Amino acid sequence: MVAAAALIMVAVFAGFVATQDAIVKPIAFALDFGVLVDALLIRMTFVPAVLLWVGRRGWWLPRSLQKILPNVDIEGRDLPKSAAQPRGTPAAAPQRD
Repeated sequence: MVAAAALIMVAVFAGFVATQDAIVKPIAFALDFGVLVDALLIRMTFVPAVLLWVGRRGWWLPRSLQKILPNVDIEGRDLPKSAAQPRGTPAAAPQRD
């Protein structure tokens, strides 16, 4: 996703680099270079390496912030079993050990 967005932005800025306007050309080149460095070097190399290095501590959230943030449950893991099961589908039989 990051690479695709960066490629689109680089293509747009490269179009402005090809113009004859002496003011727009260096600005477009600087934006082009900045997007490439940010997308390829920082976001695709440096950030994953740092997250691997710090491990679980990279996902730490202060308790005070955790209290005020909403609990977003996209996959529905916190829903009750009756609400998570669509109507008309039979319930799965309990497995016996």
